[in-house]
Amino acid sequence: MKLVVMDFDSTLMDGETIDFLAEPLGLKEKVALITERAMRGELDFFESLTTRVQLLEGLETAAVERICHNLPLMPGAEETVAKLKEAGHKVVVFSGGFRTATGHAREILGFDADFANVLHAKEGRLTGLVGGDMMFDFSKGDMLQRLQSILGITKEETVAVGDGANDRSMFAHAGTRIAFCAKEILKKEANVIVDRKNLTEILAYVS
Repeated sequence: MKLVVMDFDSTLMDGETIDFLAEPLGLKEKVALITERAMRGELDFFESLTTRVQLLEGLETAAVERICHNLPLMPGAEETVAKLKEAGHKVVVFSGGFRTATGHAREILGFDADFANVLHAKEGRLTGLVGGDMMFDFSKGDMLQRLQSILGITKEETVAVGDGANDRSMFAHAGTRIAFCAKEILKKEANVIVDRKNLTEILAYVS
């Protein structure tokens, strides 16, 4: 058995959840620019996340659910998760995004667990505040170490798949480090690089 930890935004899902959420507010381009800089490692992840979520203040929670339940999956996502599960691997998703999105994806794809952040809301609207498991640059690596300890899984038995700067911390604790259609900052720390936009490409590297 291996532990396969996958990023969500721009890895398992084709795009960035927060950019989709900003669209009905007319802020998609502004938020996407911050997201892009954060994923390139040019901004502190915590600061960029809280800045972007503040811009979502006032968005109706009904709209959040509707958007998060209709996000486009990455080509090959369903087949990839299914084949990893068939092979007996544990498949876990880490996301600097939001559990509204990852939880719905888990229901569809059937991966084992998801760790993400939670958008705070009052009276049916977002307050612009956020909290959760994946708020910092170090969060994914920290959570991965905890999971390895619980499951009795070694670094060599761990596969990490991601695309952005905040995936570096989990790469540090994975034997197989797959940069999927990734930013240069992450490619430098990968030992597998996949540039074809189909998630099934990673299956060749997970035995």
